[in-house]
Amino acid sequence: MATPEAPAAPALKKTALNATHRSLKARMVDFGGWDMPVEYPGNGGGLIAEHMAVRTGVGLFDVSHMGEIQFRGPGALEAVQSITMNDVSKLKDGQAHYSALLTPLGTVVDDILVYRLSENDYLLVVNAGTTDKDYAWIRNQVGGRPGIHISNYSPYYSQLAIQGPRALETLQKLTKVDLAPIKNYWFTWGTVAGIPNVLIARTGYSGEDGFEVYLPSDEPTSVKMWEALMEAGAEFGIRPCGLGARNTLRLEAGMSLYGNEISEEINVLEAGLDRWLKLDKGEFIGREALKSVVASGGPKRKIVGLEMVDRGIGRDHYPVLDLEGREIGVITSGSPAPFLKTNIALAMIPSEVAASGSDVLVQVRANQVRARQVALPFYKRAKK
Repeated sequence: MATPEAPAAPALKKTALNATHRSLKARMVDFGGWDMPVEYPGNGGGLIAEHMAVRTGVGLFDVSHMGEIQFRGPGALEAVQSITMNDVSKLKDGQAHYSALLTPLGTVVDDILVYRLSENDYLLVVNAGTTDKDYAWIRNQVGGRPGIHISNYSPYYSQLAIQGPRALETLQKLTKVDLAPIKNYWFTWGTVAGIPNVLIARTGYSGEDGFEVYLPSDEPTSVKMWEALMEAGAEFGIRPCGLGARNTLRLEAGMSLYGNEISEEINVLEAGLDRWLKLDKGEFIGREALKSVVASGGPKRKIVGLEMVDRGIGRDHYPVLDLEGREIGVITSGSPAPFLKTNIALAMIPSEVAASGSDVLVQVRANQVRARQVALPFYKRAKK
C-alpha cells in the first residue's frame, strides 16, 4: 500500500517588491509565511552595513507584509477603545499611537499602531504573522456591534519604511508636502514620487527618525516608489535593508518584538509597556486582570536590558542564572549591537532581581557568561 504523501506546505506570500528583492540578490527567508529579505549581501552590504546606514544615513525597508485593519462608522471609536490598551479618545485626526490587543489576562494578542484617519475612521496596523489571527479575534470581539464596518485591507497596501537621520531629506525630494512639521506619531496624505493619496507617517521601528509610507500594493506602483526612494537617497548612502537589520536596530532601541518580549504568555506590565497602558480610560479587555497585578504590588517578573561583561553573545532563549548559578530567567532577544559595538540582550527575570540591579550570568552553550543590567533603551538617538 502506497504511503500517502504529506500535504504540500502553503505557498509563501510575496510582497509586490519580491522580484525587486531577488534582483538585488537579497537573502530570502520564510518570515511568518512571507518570502522576505533578511539582508542584501551584495555591494559591500549585509546586516551590519544596513544597520549602520540607518544609524548614520538612511535605509529603506519593505514592510508590506504588515497587516492593515480598518474600523469605520459611528461605533468605531467605542469598538477600538474596548479592545486596545491605550486611550484612543485622546487621538486627533492625523495622529497615531502605539497600543496592543489584550487577552482577558492582560497578555498580548498583538502589539499594534492605531491611526485616527477621522472621527469615525481608524486604521490598525498589525504584525504580519498575526494578521489573520488578529482579524478573526477582532471580529469575534466586536464584529457583531452595530455602527461599525471592519475590513481587512492588508492585501491592498504596500508599506515602505524610510529610516535614519537623512530620511526626511530623502523623502522630501519626492513630495511637495512639507515633512518637517510632521511630529513623531503623526501623519498626513500627499503625492509622493508622482503617486497620489499616499499616507505619510512619521513612524518606524528602528530607534531613528523616519517615515513610513502606505500606497497601493500593485507591483508597478510599489516598484516606482522603491526606485524613486533609492535614487533620492543615493547621495546619503541609502541601502536596502532586510529583516536582520530591522531586528538589531529595534533591539538597540529597546523595542519589543511580538513572540519574544510580548506574547499571549507575557502581560504588558511584565513587558514594561506601562507608558502605553491607560487603566483609567474605562473598560477594555484585560483591564481587570492588570488592575489586580498593580494592586498586588506589580508583576513578579520583568523585561530588563543586559550588556555582556564577559566574552559571549546571549542569544534568544538562552537561560539566565543568578551569580550562584541558579536558573532565574531567559533571554528574550539577544545579539551583537553593530552601532554600540557590544553584545546586548533583553531578558525576562524576577522583579526583585531587576530591582536590585545586580549582575547575572547567561548560559552560553557550555559557558556561564557574566552580564550587567543596564537602563533601556540601549541606544537613544540625539535630538536635533
